[in-house]
Amino acid sequence: MNLKALIYISLVLLFEPLLAQDTDGVVAFDLPIRNSLTFNRTLLNPTFSYVREQNRFISAYNKREWVQFNDAPLSYVVAYSGRFTDNIGAGISLFQQDYGVLTTYGGVINFAYNARLERDTNLTFGLNMAAYSSGINSGNVVTNLPDPSLNTIENNFLLAVNPGVNFGTTFLDFGISINNLLLYNIQTSELLDDVPNRGIQGHIMYTGYMSSRGFFDDSKFTGLLRSEFREDETIIAGNVMLSIPKGFWVQGGYNTKFGASAGLGLNITEEIALEYNYEMALGDISNFGPSHEITLAYRFKNEKFFDYNRQDEVTSLIKTNKKRSGAFTRYVAAKRKTEEPKLDTIEIPAKEETQEELDELEALQKAEDEERARKEAERLERERLAREKQAKLKAQQLAKEKAERLRLEKLERERIAREKAEQERLAKLETERLKKEKAEQERLAQLEAERLAEEKAEQERLAQLEAERIAKEKEQAELDAINNPKNELEKSMKRLIDDVKSDTEKQSDLLDEYDKAVEGKNENLKNLKEENDLSEQGIVVKPKPFKSITKENERLRKIKEDLDKTISDRSNKIEELEKLYDEMYEADTIVNEVVMLYYKKEITRLKSEQIKTSELRADLEKKLNDIQVAIEFEKRRRIKRAEFDNEEERYKQDRTRLANLKKTTQINTTELKPDDFDFGKPQNSNIQILKNINYVDSGYYAVLAIHSDIGKRDDFIKKVLASGLASVEFFYDVNTSKYYIYAEKVETIQEANRKLKEKDNEPYNRNMSIIKIEN
Repeated sequence: MNLKALIYISLVLLFEPLLAQDTDGVVAFDLPIRNSLTFNRTLLNPTFSYVREQNRFISAYNKREWVQFNDAPLSYVVAYSGRFTDNIGAGISLFQQDYGVLTTYGGVINFAYNARLERDTNLTFGLNMAAYSSGINSGNVVTNLPDPSLNTIENNFLLAVNPGVNFGTTFLDFGISINNLLLYNIQTSELLDDVPNRGIQGHIMYTGYMSSRGFFDDSKFTGLLRSEFREDETIIAGNVMLSIPKGFWVQGGYNTKFGASAGLGLNITEEIALEYNYEMALGDISNFGPSHEITLAYRFKNEKFFDYNRQDEVTSLIKTNKKRSGAFTRYVAAKRKTEEPKLDTIEIPAKEETQEELDELEALQKAEDEERARKEAERLERERLAREKQAKLKAQQLAKEKAERLRLEKLERERIAREKAEQERLAKLETERLKKEKAEQERLAQLEAERLAEEKAEQERLAQLEAERIAKEKEQAELDAINNPKNELEKSMKRLIDDVKSDTEKQSDLLDEYDKAVEGKNENLKNLKEENDLSEQGIVVKPKPFKSITKENERLRKIKEDLDKTISDRSNKIEELEKLYDEMYEADTIVNEVVMLYYKKEITRLKSEQIKTSELRADLEKKLNDIQVAIEFEKRRRIKRAEFDNEEERYKQDRTRLANLKKTTQINTTELKPDDFDFGKPQNSNIQILKNINYVDSGYYAVLAIHSDIGKRDDFIKKVLASGLASVEFFYDVNTSKYYIYAEKVETIQEANRKLKEKDNEPYNRNMSIIKIEN
C-alpha cells in the first residue's frame, strides 16, 4: 500500500482527531473501548472502577478494527483496576494505538471516590488522567518517492484529563463525564483549544437480577444507555449484558457512529476469564468491514464484601475447589430425617385385640399427638414472643444508646464550634491589630521615602541645570572656534567643507532621479510581461500610452552622467579636504584641539556618505541591467508567439496533420530498432509537471519523445505508426515551445508507475517517461 492510500485511510479512521491540528501530529485521547460491560469499564466513565464493582482485575485487551483493510487500526491495552476499599476504586492502564502510519502510546491513571448519602444512595466522583505520545511511525511508511509533507508532522507528548460523576440508587445509576476536558501539549507547552473529540457524555445504567426456577435463576442483567454530545455531532449508544451463574455471559449493543456489536465471555477458572466481542460497521462506514476485540483477564477475589453491589457467585468451566452443591446437602438432610426413628410412637402389642380396643387405642394415640402438637405450638409461640421482646428491648436499648451518643456528639460539636468561633474571633482581632500597625508603619515609611525622594530630585535638578549651563558654554566656545578660523589653512578647510556639504543635496537629488528612472524601466517590464501573459490566455488588453524609448534612454543616460560627475567632483573635494587636514596637523601653527577633532569627524562622515552613495549607485546600475535583460526576454517571447496567428489556429493545424499521418502511414513489415528513432530532448526519470496546457486534460501521460522541430516530430510519429501503435498522440506546450508525443493517458500516479514497469520491448518505448499536467 503506498503512502497516499495509507494517509487517506488513517485520516478516515481517525475521523477528526488530527484535523483540528492540521498536520502537526496531535491526536486527541480516544480509546476504542465501548462494547464490554465487564472489563476496562473505567475508560467508559472514570467512576466505573468503583460503581457496581466488587473485584479487581488484571486484563490484556486487543482490538483490530475494520479488518477489511491492510494496516487496519490496532489497539492494545493492559490494565489493572477495580474496587480497593469501601469508598475507593482505582486503576492504571498502558495502551498503544496504530492507525496506519500514525502511532499513539501512553498510560492512563484512574481514581474514583464514593460518598455514601443513604443506605442505598451513593455519589461517586472519578478522574482519568492520560499521558501519551503521538506521531508518525516511520517504519510503517511505504512510498516510491519522498514526501516532504511527512516532515512537517512532529511527535507530540500530551496530557489529557477526563473527569466524571455518578449518582447511584438500588438499581439505577445516572452519570456524566467530560472527554478531553483539558488537553495539554507538553512538547510545545500550550493548552489546546480546538479538540474535536471533546464532548460531554451522559449515561443511565440499570442493574438487576432475575428470579426464576430454571436455567436463568439469579442471572444478572445490566443495561447501559450512553449519549455523547460533541461540538459537531451527537453519538448515542446502548449496551446490554446477561450474566448467567453457570460461568458465562452474553452481551450486545448498538452505536449510532460505529454500528452494532455482540459478545460472549466465560470464566475458564474462578480467577481466569476470556471475553470476545464482534463489531459490525454500519451506515457511512459499512464498507470498512467488521472489528474484533478479545480480552484475557485475571480476577482477584475479595475476602470482604463491599456495599453498593451484590456479591455475585463466581462459577467456572474448570472447578478449582470441589464442593457439594446445596441441592445435594438438602437431599442428605431430608433423607436422614426420614430415616430417624419416631421415639413417641406407641408400640402395638402383638396379641390380637378387639375392634373396640383398637378404636380406643387409636383415639388415645390421636389425643396424645394433638396434645404434643399443641404443647409444641405453645412452646414455639412463647419462644417467638420472647425473641420479639428481646429484639424489641435490644432495639430500644440501641436506640437509646444511639440517641445518647448523638446528643453527646452534638454537644461536643457545639463546644468545638464555640471554641473555634472564639479562636477565630480572637485571631481576627489580632489580625486587624497587626494590619493597622503595619499600615501605620507603611504610611510613615512612605512619607519618609517621599521626603527623601523630593530632596534627591531637587539636588538632581540643580545638578542638571549646572551641567547644562557648562555644556552650553563649552558648545558655544567650540562653535566660535570652528566658525571663526584664525589662519588661511583653517579658512580653506571651512570653505571646502561648506562646498562639499552643498554638493550633498545635488547628489541626493540625482540619485532620486536615477532611482525613479530605473523604476520606470521596471514598470515597462511589468506591463510587457502582463501583456504577454494575458495574450497567452487569449485576453486582449488595451495598448498602453506610447512612450518614446529613445527619449527615455537619453534622459537616463544624462542622469547617469550628471550623477557620475557629481560623485567624482565630491570625492575629489573630500580628498583635497584630507590633504588640508594633514597639512594643518603637520604645521607648526597652534590649532585648537576641538577644531581638529571636528574636522576629523566631518571628513570621516563625508567619506562614509560617499561610500554609501557609490554602493547605492552600483545597486541601481545592477538592477537596471537585470531589468534590461528581462525586457529583452519578454520581447523575444512576444516575437516567438507571433509564429502562429493564434494558438487555436496552430491546434487545428496539428490535429489535421496527425489525422493525415495516421491515414497515410502503413505498418512496416521490417522491424525497426530503437536507434532508428530520434527521441529528441533527453527525458528525466522523475515525474515532470506541466501547467496551463490548453486543449489537453489534466492527468498522467506516458511520453515517448519530446521535439521542438515539426519535421522531427512528424518523422517520429510516422515510425511509431509504422511499428503498430495507432493510438499515438501529441500536444504542444507554448511555454517551452515543444511537442510532447505520448502513447497513453492515465488518471493516477499508481497507474502511471505500473505503466512504466510493465512497458513492453517495443523500440519506441525505450525512453518512456511520465509527464503530469495540472490545468
